[in-house]
Amino acid sequence: MISQDIRYVGVNDHSIDLFESQYRVPNGMAYNSYVITDEKIAVIDSVDAHFTEVWLDNIQSVLGQRTPDYIITQHMEPDHSGSLIRFLEAYPAAKVVASSKAFGMIQNFFNVDLTARQMTVGEGDTLSLGKHTLRFIAAPMVHWPEVIMTYDSSDKVLFSADAFGKFGAQDAAEAWDDEARRYYIGIVGKYGSQVQSVLKKAAALEIRTICPLHGPVLSENPGHYIDLYNKWSSYTPEEDGILIAYTSVYGNTQKAVERLAETLEKAGQKITVYDLARSDMSQAVADAFRYSKLVLATTTYNNDIFPFMREFIEHLTARGFCSRTVAIMENGSWAPSAARVIKSLFEKSKNLTFVEPVVTLRSALSEESAAQLELLAKALCGETCAPESEPCEKKKFVCKICGYVYEGEELPKDFICPICKRGTEDFEETK
Repeated sequence: MISQDIRYVGVNDHSIDLFESQYRVPNGMAYNSYVITDEKIAVIDSVDAHFTEVWLDNIQSVLGQRTPDYIITQHMEPDHSGSLIRFLEAYPAAKVVASSKAFGMIQNFFNVDLTARQMTVGEGDTLSLGKHTLRFIAAPMVHWPEVIMTYDSSDKVLFSADAFGKFGAQDAAEAWDDEARRYYIGIVGKYGSQVQSVLKKAAALEIRTICPLHGPVLSENPGHYIDLYNKWSSYTPEEDGILIAYTSVYGNTQKAVERLAETLEKAGQKITVYDLARSDMSQAVADAFRYSKLVLATTTYNNDIFPFMREFIEHLTARGFCSRTVAIMENGSWAPSAARVIKSLFEKSKNLTFVEPVVTLRSALSEESAAQLELLAKALCGETCAPESEPCEKKKFVCKICGYVYEGEELPKDFICPICKRGTEDFEETK
């Protein structure tokens, strides 16, 4: 029971392994639905089609002999709309309340004409059930374009659609923050500006309870959840800490990462390390947004970077990664070029500060690269990383054919690439 008139009628799914076919959910998922009983009755959202009959039984157990007058469809993803048509068959007098875009999607999903049963609502529209008056809040791209949220001004409840949801079934004994962060960054992360717009609307409301479509009902300290959503959607780091994400083929890059992590921990830094080939990618991505600094350590691979590192960075940039400090460690036995590739992948990211030096390993740690590692650790701790006497920075020339890198003040005119045997015409200067 959420209030005297608002009941939970959702379901738990413990059979699912991947949410949206990509996010691991070891503790399942909840598909939430709610019933408001008043002079008129409104059901808020349906559930995944695999649980239709359980959901209908839940509704009947709450209503007894009464029947719903409305079903409010806030969001059209199939895990929330999958039982809609079966509901309409069970309750032929009920009307569907949704945004205009949602009705277009209903046609696309189900190929039905609901003209006689539809009630289109938008920003600021209201629906009176009796003592409960529902106000609708347009929330486009949080995280689909048709989304509306519903605010009950009587009980001060915000039905928030997919916002404020989390992975895990209702009976999962786990903290909200971590799984909600992974859920938000993975699913909503790209749409920070749209979330900020909705939060501004929510700021004008007295909210005692948040009822999302996934995860638990949030009735204690709703300000905590709103504050986190404000940080996530404004891309503000939650914590001053360092995430080190790496890939390592034969263990040498891993050893360098472990050495850096140990140095930073001794200096009092909060450190989290992910082996991207073996870790949950969505968790690593979420923690990259959580912390203020990111270290990327990877091997050069086919004149590019190791695939798991490329995937990781692409997940970050697709979700608007910005306003962070980034450091790079690259490894390459004959032509290290990972740093160049990494920086190119972040070209469109805003407000990133790249820390110097870039640590370059040639197969394994050497005295030179170990010294670079010490300087990088100092830089990440906020100390100056410049040695007492600054050496002249060498220029780098990369072979466009095989990726071999020549370092020196100038590329000799008669230089021949030791890998592919091409001449200077196939080299270009790189940073």
